[in-house]
Amino acid sequence: MSKRAAEDTDAVARKNLTRDEEVEEPTYPAEMGEFEDQYEDEFSDEDEVLEAGADGEDPGEEDVAEDAMDMDKGVFMPSRHKLQKDEILEPDSSAYHMLHRMNSEWPCLSFDILNDDLGDARQSYPHTVYMVGGTQAARAKDNKIMVMKLSGLHKERQNNDDDEEEDDDSDTEDEPILESRAIPTNSTTNRIRVSPHSHTAATMAESGELHIWDLSLHYRSFDNPGTVLTPASKKPAATLTMHGRTEGYAIDWSPHVKDSMGKIATGDNDGRIFVSTRKEGGSWAADKTPFRGHSGSVEEIQWSPSERNVFCSASSDGTVKIWDARSSKQHQLSVGVSSSDVNVASWCRSVDYLLATGADDGVWGVWDLRTFSNAAVGKPVQATASFNFHQQPITSVEFHPTEDSVVAVACADNTITQWDMSVELDDEESRDTGGVADVPPQLMFVHHMPDVKELHWQRQAPSVVVATGAEGFNVFKTISA
Repeated sequence: MSKRAAEDTDAVARKNLTRDEEVEEPTYPAEMGEFEDQYEDEFSDEDEVLEAGADGEDPGEEDVAEDAMDMDKGVFMPSRHKLQKDEILEPDSSAYHMLHRMNSEWPCLSFDILNDDLGDARQSYPHTVYMVGGTQAARAKDNKIMVMKLSGLHKERQNNDDDEEEDDDSDTEDEPILESRAIPTNSTTNRIRVSPHSHTAATMAESGELHIWDLSLHYRSFDNPGTVLTPASKKPAATLTMHGRTEGYAIDWSPHVKDSMGKIATGDNDGRIFVSTRKEGGSWAADKTPFRGHSGSVEEIQWSPSERNVFCSASSDGTVKIWDARSSKQHQLSVGVSSSDVNVASWCRSVDYLLATGADDGVWGVWDLRTFSNAAVGKPVQATASFNFHQQPITSVEFHPTEDSVVAVACADNTITQWDMSVELDDEESRDTGGVADVPPQLMFVHHMPDVKELHWQRQAPSVVVATGAEGFNVFKTISA
């Protein structure tokens, strides 16, 4: 929740988590497709206690007061504080427009959102999300590509008088629904990305292969009963082996209309980058000679949103490099952005000279690419904004699809944070951090998610965030959004 909304609710943006003492930690079903009901058990159990009390009598004021003391509603910052024995975290529902948590059979290291036909800029509830993820199973032969439809994602129930004025379709008792289609892969998926032009996905496999998947039939099957998934639909449309047996994580589709047939850049742990292109007739071809220049593994690749032949790469060697796909296989610019591995990057779609990066040392920042030319003449390049709030490796970073000042960050400290670069607060406002020191005013929200790996904004439903972690998926929208 943002500071702008702090006056409207008891929860503060950066303190939406409370500690419950002596509460049994909820268990989660292992079967893919079951959502946690955050209300059913909690409300029914509470009603029983209030009716009968501990001794079968109506509870007195002393009993109620003693129960209230078991709840610590103070600020808890997962990256700064540690849970004590018998303590668990519970999200403050008043800080969310929507919050759903889903458990999967196997965790997904990576996932992506599928564009759908439900319209853009949709705000009404319930929400629907189509997505695809690649599993990390205990045995290689159990791995899959999971094509999923999440529907019935309803708005949070808020304990205020305004609820009575909500639309009926935004506050119902219906449970969310997960439908899925599985494609066997026999290999862990390191990274998966969906084409912006079609329902085609590309995966970087642990085996080093680049697979192309046509998911159009799987997507249509959710809303067209009787659709038969053919054997061909469960196999890659193409497999490229230019990386050999060297695995990689970096992959991105060109967003440009002229490349709508398919154009992909991929990077591997040997520092090589290849550009692959789909030809007429459906075949794929990769460059025979890779782009070289990194001394470490290529961790991220992002195509420019405005320049068709330009892409950037981020590496464990601490640099970000700018490349022109038309030129020789040498980078055009190189800037050292971290003394540690640069894990992730996001090119802003609405302001094409802004790039966000996240590194192993927990620092993430926003860079003005117009200043990168200074590096070519020996001048220092400084980040437009840089934050060391996180103290563990940054695992994902992404600009908001329409708000160029808003960035979502996932970190190995088990948190997802949302930031607004446009916020500038005076000293008095900056002190309102709930007793937590060193909280930047640009930090709008903290969401707790164990072992979070990757996040994405749902571009067709503004400000809805989807994230994957060790325990499955979270889908949420904050009050600050």
